[in-house]
Order: sequence, then C-alpha cells, then structure tokens
Amino acid sequence: MCGICGVWSYRQAEPVDPEILQDMTRQMTHRGPDEEGFFIDGPVGLGHRRLSIIDLTTGHQPLHNEDKTIWIVFNGEIYNYPELRTSLAGHGHRFLTTSDTEVIVHAYEEFGCDCVGLLNGMFAFAIWDASNQRLFLARDRMGIKPLCYTDWNGHFVFASELKSVLAYPPVTRSLDFTALNQYMAFEYVPTPRTIFKNIKKLPPGHSLTLERGHIRIHQYWDTRLALSEEASNRNQDQYLAELKETLKDVVRKEMIADVPTGVLLSGGIDSSTVAALMVKENPGGIKSFSIAFEDPSFDESAHARLVARHLGTEHHEMVLTSEMMLSLIPKVADFLDEPLGDSSIIPTYLLSSFVRDHVKVALGGDGGDELFGGYSTLQAYRLSEYYRHLFPAPVRDKVIPWIVNQLPVSFDNISFDFKLRRFASAQWASPVLRHHLWLGSFDSKQRGLLFGPLTGMHDEDVEDLTRQHQNASGAADALNQILYCDMKLYLEGDILPKVDKASMANSLEVRVPLLNPTLLEFAERLPHKFKLHGLRTKYLLRRAAEDLVPRSIAARGKKGFNMPVAKWMTGPLRPLAEDMFSEARLQRQGLFDHRYVRRLFDEHLARKSDHRKALWTLLIFQLWYDRWAR
Repeated sequence: MCGICGVWSYRQAEPVDPEILQDMTRQMTHRGPDEEGFFIDGPVGLGHRRLSIIDLTTGHQPLHNEDKTIWIVFNGEIYNYPELRTSLAGHGHRFLTTSDTEVIVHAYEEFGCDCVGLLNGMFAFAIWDASNQRLFLARDRMGIKPLCYTDWNGHFVFASELKSVLAYPPVTRSLDFTALNQYMAFEYVPTPRTIFKNIKKLPPGHSLTLERGHIRIHQYWDTRLALSEEASNRNQDQYLAELKETLKDVVRKEMIADVPTGVLLSGGIDSSTVAALMVKENPGGIKSFSIAFEDPSFDESAHARLVARHLGTEHHEMVLTSEMMLSLIPKVADFLDEPLGDSSIIPTYLLSSFVRDHVKVALGGDGGDELFGGYSTLQAYRLSEYYRHLFPAPVRDKVIPWIVNQLPVSFDNISFDFKLRRFASAQWASPVLRHHLWLGSFDSKQRGLLFGPLTGMHDEDVEDLTRQHQNASGAADALNQILYCDMKLYLEGDILPKVDKASMANSLEVRVPLLNPTLLEFAERLPHKFKLHGLRTKYLLRRAAEDLVPRSIAARGKKGFNMPVAKWMTGPLRPLAEDMFSEARLQRQGLFDHRYVRRLFDEHLARKSDHRKALWTLLIFQLWYDRWAR
C-alpha cells in the first residue's frame, strides 16, 4: 500500500519544482514509510511513498517500461497479477521486476486505457504516457483506494490524499458549501465532491484521461443489481454452493503477500467468515486482532474470543479505555484532511495502531453489509412496509412521534429509544432517502436551522443526490435501489475512507476480500430474497458460514462499532465541545447559527434529547476546520 501524487502543467509547460513535488509526496509518509521515489520530465512530475508488501527488493516506484516511455505510480494490490503476467509475457512483454505494479504498465502497453477492466484488486494509479503526451488515472471498482485531483488554471494535480493536493502552492482552500451541506446530512462528503470547492474525487469504477488539453472521465464499471431481478432457474442450494467456492477463492487471492498477514476480527459474521477461510488456507498461521470496550453496551470482545478459540488463531486483544479514545479525539484532524463524522474512526485508528505492531497486512470484513444486506436499517425498511399499512398518515406523522418522544432518553449504544425515534422521524421520506436519514445526522429542516443565513447557498440538495443514485441503479425493486445507494454513498463515502484513513495513518494495509470483483459479480446476480429474507439479514451468507464459525456467530445480528459519544458529551468531552461550539467561535466562522447549536447541546446535556450524532458530526467538522480550512 502506498501514497501517490503528481503534477502536469499542461498549458504553460512550466517545469515541475522538485521541492514542491517532494513536499506533496512527504505529506503522505505514513502511507509509505519504507521509501520514496520521484520522476520529473519537464512539466510532468510523479511522486510515490511505498509500503513494501509484494516484491520487497525490486518493486520501487515510479516504475517504467523497457524504453522508459511509460511511467506509473500505483497504490494498491492486484490479486490476479500472476495470471496477467503470464498472459502478457506470452504477448512478448519483458518484465524487469516481480511486482504487481509492472503488470499494469505492460497491460497498458498492450490494451491502452482498457487495461483497467482486467485488474482484480484494489487500486488507484496514474500513468504518464510520454509518447502520446497522455496522463491516465484510474480507481478500483468500489473505491477502496482514494484518489483526488484538481485542474488549477492548466496545472493538473492529483494525489491519494487532499493534504498532498493542498501542498501544491496555487491551490486554495475555499469551502464547497454544497459539500458542507451534504456532510451535515450524511456525515461524509459524497463523491465526486470534496469539502474544498475546486478539488474532486475520481469516482470508483472510473478512469480519467488528460490529453491534448482535455479531461475525459470514463466509467469502466458499475454494479448491476438489476441482474438479480431477472428470472432464474437456479435454486438456493446452487447459489449457496457457488457462494462458498467464491468466498474461498477471493480470500485465497487476497492473502497473497511477501510479509505476514492477519485478520481484523470483530466477532461479527463478516470478519469471522474471512478469518475462518484464512485459517483453512493457512492452518495455525493466522493472527487475529480485536478490541474490547469498558462500556458493556459497546463491547463485542467475547464474540471475537469465541471465534478465535473455535478457529485456533493466534489471538491478540486490545482493551480500549475511555482515556485512550478521548486523548485521540482532539488530534483526529491530523489524519482527517476531510471531515468524517463516523465516530468508529477512533477505535479503528487505535486498533490499526495495535495491529501494525504485529503485521503489515490485515484482512477485514467490510463490504458484507452492502453486498448481502446486513444493515439493521434494511430490517427497518421491511418493518416500514407493515407500519405504513397499519397506521394512517396522521397517526404516523404526529401521534406516534409524540408518543416516542415521551420515552426516557438512554445514552447506551443504539438504545431502544434511539432506534424508535429515528424510525418514526423518517417515515415521511421515500424508502431510499429514509434509509440515509436513519444512517445520517441532520435532516433538511435541521440543516436549515443549522445554517441559518447560509441556507440556500448550496446548489444541490441531499434528496437530489439520493434520487440520482436511485435512478442510476437501473433496479426496479426498492431493496435493490437501497443496496445500490449504500454502495455509492455509505460504503464509498464513509466505511472505506474510514478504514483507509485510520489504517494508513498507521502504515497498515487493510484488504477487503468481500469487495473482491469476483464476489461483486456473484452478489449482483444473487436474488435479494437471499440477502434480506423476511427480517433475517445476510441470509445466504449466514448459511455459507454455518460450517465455518460457531452457530451463535452465524446467527448474530449486526452491532455497530461505535463509541459512547452520547455519554462523553455530557462528561469528559464537554469542555472541548463547549470551546468548539462557543458563540464567539461560531460567529467568527459564519457558517452555523450559534443559537441552534447551543439549543442542541443544552437539550443533550439535560437528556431531553439524544443528539449524539448531530453533535459529533459538528464537533469533527470544527476540529477539522481548525486544522485544515485556514
């Protein structure tokens, strides 16, 4: 795993300043502490930081072809590179290294920009083609690896992280108010925007070509969940057999490395299945890692220990204290160059730091919820169908929310009253929008109160964005539309960036075999009745895991990887929040209505309402703003 960046001054042909390129590259030392490399040819410069995983001795970057007309900087892993290497050698290509990076170079020589469709892996890369005066960028299908860019008056700048783009002197830090509006709704900034007005993210499954002064963005892949709606003569057992073989295949592929690997084990069905298949591939040689929380309503460590004993892994457990997590919160913006309001980034960061002391590569279970229908909000969607038939609109809109709001407020992890309030509050919305309102922070009315005079400055509303993805899904069934939007929004905007930022800040490579392209192709054909079966989530995946993990684990429901933010806001986090939400600070910023923010905070302190998500989302933005926006 690595960090990449580059510049092409394609209009004025200004020579690249080596010191600026070095500064951009060194902003990402954490992504690649093992070595750095540079390529400069007049107005073109490429920078690279390397975390050595495959071909430890000769895989240096930037890497070139035989005649040095094609250069690449690459971040990620290509799991089918041995097969591609053999095929390309048969076409006459000569290899100078044993790295997966060089396979991309020769695939580009052979197939041009279409080479990206051949790659099975997680990746973001840039190729400079000197012969054709072309810069070619690409990102993996699901967006596991990040890539952002800006075209600044003829200076095209790209990098793995925003901080590297910002290190290019002409680039300014103007806030994108539409992105800010979306962040407050979703708790992340959805692609293609970033929090900065003139910097964009390259969408997953897309490539970008800069040639003859023109930028062309091309979508080379998209998931096609509508395939699951087509008639099929296959039965459940046939799908189950294929799923078992596919899971075994993708885990085996993603274990490839020239360094020790481990597994992040939460005790949930996804990570437990991955761990079990790793053990089958390498019995007695797998290290597993989990964390324990002091607060029992947040702790899942007993389940992880049960799985580790069952599988016989070398298990390592880290106990997270409140002091450890609280001490990290004021520093979180050091590795968050874009605000991300998912509180689980704190334990994810600390777990990554713990794991990096033992291994360089770890496999995780992310992606299973999106591919196989694992979120409890999908159960809420199914319950909503019954709920809306049972109660007329006036009762749903007024009576039931009033009753629910009379319940005493609990600050436990995803408490019963918390779930009921969120369930009732979003019943007015369409199924797809309702799903994201349940997952997110501020709804449209609350954002209007939050932004005050800034309301209306954004040119695109959150509802429009969800509707665009819903239409792009091509699916007729509402559940498929929700799953598609989960992939394009929550997975891409929250889950994957959280894991990437937290792990790479600790120089740890985390792989996600449940998002391997082979499994993606299976999941898009799988009828959704085998995903959400009545109210049972991940139905077929659970069946596939029954022979691999303890029965109690295969039957477990999902429990979020969260922190006791609600309690902390009234205790140890209160002084920091008071400072970040102070009237003087908010008025200086001119972004939020300080009276509304104070009202939210006071209601939470008095336990009149549970505003944990809204207050945390605001707090992270304020910490980010102090570090990066000025």
